[in-house]
Amino acid sequence: MPGEVGCAMAGQQGTDEIYKTLEREIIELKILPGEVLSENQLCKRFGVSRTPIRSVLQRLEQNRFVQIIPHRGTIVTPIDLNYANQIIYQRVAVETMVLRDFVRTSTPIQVEQIRYALQLVQQEGEARADLEHFDINHFLKVDLAMHALWFQFTGKEFLWQVLTKPQADYARLIRLDIVGGKNVADVLDDHREFMRIIDEKDVEAIEPMMTHHLYGGVRRLSGSIFSPEYRDFFRQEDS
Repeated sequence: MPGEVGCAMAGQQGTDEIYKTLEREIIELKILPGEVLSENQLCKRFGVSRTPIRSVLQRLEQNRFVQIIPHRGTIVTPIDLNYANQIIYQRVAVETMVLRDFVRTSTPIQVEQIRYALQLVQQEGEARADLEHFDINHFLKVDLAMHALWFQFTGKEFLWQVLTKPQADYARLIRLDIVGGKNVADVLDDHREFMRIIDEKDVEAIEPMMTHHLYGGVRRLSGSIFSPEYRDFFRQEDS
C-alpha cells in the first residue's frame, strides 16, 4: 500500500538521521571511547522505540564505532592505531599518485585555485591560535576542501569520497591530533611545502612530503598515546 511504503521510507530516513548524529558525535569526540550508549536514553532522546535504536547500534558496530557486548551493553570503541595506520597508508599511496598526476597535468588556473584554497586554510589556522575557541570541524572542512581539489582536477572524485568516508579510528585520531598534538602550525607548514612542490613541479618530493604530512598525527601524539590523559582513548596492545 502507498501509505505503508511512505511510512517505511520515513522510518528509514529517521533511522539514518539518528545514525548520522551518533556517528558524528563519536567522530567529534563528543561521545568518548569507553562510554556506554544506553538504549533507554537513546529512545528518550530521539523519541523512537527500541527497534530503530537497535538497528542504528548494529550499524554503528558494523562500522567499528561501537561494540555490543551481551549483558554489558553498547560501548564506544577505543581508537585502534593498527586500523588508523592502514587508512593512512592507503591515503598516502593514493594521494601521492593523484597529486603527482595533478602536478604533471595542471593548468595555471587550477594551480591558482589550489593556492586560493590553501590561503583559506592558512587564514583559518592563523586566526585560531587559541584552541579553546578553535572550530576543529570547520578547520578540517576547509583543509579537506583543499586536498579534494587535486582529486577533482584529475577526475578522481570517487576515490576522494572513498578515502574520506567517516571512519572510526582515523577520523578520531585526526581530531585528537589537533587537541593533543596541537598540530595546526605543523599542518600549515606542510601546506606551504605542498604549494612549493606544485609551483616547482617537484614530483620527487611528493611521496616523502605526503608521508610526513599524513603520518603527522601519529608522530605528534606518540608520547601521549600511553599517557594517563589519553590512554583510554586508544586500544592498548595488551587489551
